[in-house]
Amino acid sequence: MSVDIGFTDQERQSQLRASLSEEFAVQTARLKELTEITADTGDPSQAHDRAALLAATRQSLEQITGALRRIAEGTYGRCERCETAIPVERLEILPHAKFCVPCQQKHHR
Repeated sequence: MSVDIGFTDQERQSQLRASLSEEFAVQTARLKELTEITADTGDPSQAHDRAALLAATRQSLEQITGALRRIAEGTYGRCERCETAIPVERLEILPHAKFCVPCQQKHHR
């Protein structure tokens, strides 16, 4: 069952924006910390782990930025592929979701 969140409730939209903005700040600080680490221990696994953390942090920032952009544009909560409402339960778990579950599954095939 899809529920159109439509954001008629300004408080809910404000809380979501604040939560995403806070997470953006946390991830930005994490990215800064990871990029400032210059100590090379010579251990290839540490370099690999750091590279993976950098990539994950950058991806998280892109997802958060996308969600904030969709809120500003008024398209948040709508699937970018089929334009149906994304269930509120999905958005509560994955606030940066761009696709409904069926379209997400098609996207990853």
